Formats: sequence, C-alpha cells, structure tokens
Amino acid sequence: MTRDHRPSYLEIRDLRVVFDKFVAVDGVDLRVEQGDLRFLIGPNGAGKTTTIDAVTALAPAQGSINHNGHELVGRKTHKIVRYGVGRTFQTASVFEDLTVLQNLDIAAGLRRRPRDMVRTRQRVSPRILEVMETTGLSRHQETKAGVLSHGQKQWLEIGMLMVQDATVLLLDEPVAGMSQDERDATGELLTKLAADHVVVVVEHDMEFLRKYAQSVTVMAAGKVIAEGTVAQVQADSTVQEIYLGTAGTKSLEEAKVEAELLGLDPEAVAVSGSTQSKEN
Repeated sequence: MTRDHRPSYLEIRDLRVVFDKFVAVDGVDLRVEQGDLRFLIGPNGAGKTTTIDAVTALAPAQGSINHNGHELVGRKTHKIVRYGVGRTFQTASVFEDLTVLQNLDIAAGLRRRPRDMVRTRQRVSPRILEVMETTGLSRHQETKAGVLSHGQKQWLEIGMLMVQDATVLLLDEPVAGMSQDERDATGELLTKLAADHVVVVVEHDMEFLRKYAQSVTVMAAGKVIAEGTVAQVQADSTVQEIYLGTAGTKSLEEAKVEAELLGLDPEAVAVSGSTQSKEN
C-alpha cells in the first residue's frame, strides 16, 4: 500500500534490454497492481525472466520501471530491495545449513539497524512467527533448510522476502518440480499474498496458470503480444499461433500439451508441426 493508501503498483514503460546487439526485451509496457495475481507467459526466449531481471537490476534496462513513485532504472540492486521489490529464482536461494527460523531471522535483519543485528534476541519476532504461519512452515522452524522439500524451500524463500517487507514479489517458475499438493499449496499462498502485494509469476505450467491466474501477460520475441484474463488470451489469434507451436521453440509433443492446457485445440498443433517438418 502506498503512503496515500492507494494500492501498490509496478509500472513498466518502454522497457528495453539489449545484450551487445541482441534485443532481449523490446519496448515492454506492463502495469500490475496490488490485488492482481499476474502471470507472465510465453515461449522460451520470449524475454519473461529478462524482464524481471531488469526490474531487479540484474539486467541492463532502458525505459522506466516505477514502483509506488520510485524510479528503479539506474538504481543498484540493494536500493531496489529497500524500495520493497523482491524476487525468487527457479532454484531457491536459502541457507541450507541453517534452520528455517535462522534463514528468516537473517532476512529480517536486512531491515534492522547494524547495532540491532549484533544483539542476541531472546524471542522470535511476531512478524517471523506470522510469516511461518502464512507459508506453512511453523512446524519446521528448527529444521535445516537443506532437508526441506523443494516446495518448502520455495515457500521459505518467499517468506524471506515477506520478512523484508517486500511489496512486490517477482517469482520465476515457483512450482517447477513440485508435487501436486505443493503446487496447490503454492497457488493458495500466492492468491493470499496477491491481496496485499504486487505479485508477478513467470510460469510455464499452464494447468497451474489456468487454476490460479487472475490476469495474464503473454510475451514473444521480447514484446507483449496479449494481455487479459485467461479466457481473453486463449481467444487471441496471435497467442493461438504461438501455443500451437508455430514459433518453433517447442517439440511437437510439448506444444500439444501446452495448447491443450491453455484450452486450445491440440490437433491444430499436429497440423502446424507437420507443416513445419515439411518446410524444414
């Protein structure tokens, strides 16, 4: 929530990311507000992860990235974190030899003054207790992060952002490798977090998207090609072309599965794939 009590937002305007002469992100406009669980999808190489890398200063950015009135382009990564922007990676970045509680305590320390960080704390802070409850990790507070399941490690990483008071959560394929139960629990967690955070999820799991996405932005070749509800992007002709495999970035079998999960006709993929094979 902004200081004037309006919903938090992340607004990207004319974003470009260029590596040498390769344009990875080409004029992307995107606005996501608190309360909207936004999914960012597209074929491999579409520029999805590079876009969130740019938001967090992990990729060189041109254009404007604004969070609650703070311009992020040109800022260092640590300053962007201070503005409340956090992200996760496909492989959870946690301290595996430390317990869940210790991981959260270290993350929370980024918000403490230096002299407070060296003091011995006699009790667990209410905020950490709240985050463990929200992420379903209360029973594991003394468990070393290294023995957690893949899903639990992802929840811990999200919890580490929460104790830093992140208001923007950028999540890169959070359910990859999870069991079905863990995926459902993650979807419920993200739905809950979206109520008072800006949440952007880069995802390839179309079943997960159809179940939990409130809105979808589709990218291809570094550009936004469609945006709206799941139903709206399903009906978009350009999206249909990409997910029927004509972009050539997936195997025929993968394209069929993704098309079916997105609600498109998988048999159309076979026609497209056959045509491509003859052309190649």
